[in-house]
Amino acid sequence: MGVNGLIKKVLKETGLNPERFSLQWASAAEAPRFVKLITDFTQKIKELGPLGRDEGLSPEEVQERLLKAEKLMSNKKLRMSFGNVAKALRKEGTSLTDEIIAAKVDEKLTKAVSAGLG
Repeated sequence: MGVNGLIKKVLKETGLNPERFSLQWASAAEAPRFVKLITDFTQKIKELGPLGRDEGLSPEEVQERLLKAEKLMSNKKLRMSFGNVAKALRKEGTSLTDEIIAAKVDEKLTKAVSAGLG
């Protein structure tokens, strides 16, 4: 779930609504859960409308920001830093909620994300 926190952080920093991304797990034996996850996420996206409209951005601005985000996510230094955060979270051994992960990503990666987005 750490990747979820990182991607939402990058989306937020690029000015895109982080609620446009969701990463959930469902096994092959959880068909009803899978259907609910997809249905709920589809409804959320419909409510947000086209990418950029909710954020007040033109299609060109959205494209530019997504390209910056893509470049940042392929940055080796950021990926290594994220790996260190994930390792530290596993080492702590506490129950990891989305909030705890997001706080740790914020604490440890804000500087790197901001620098990478320029």
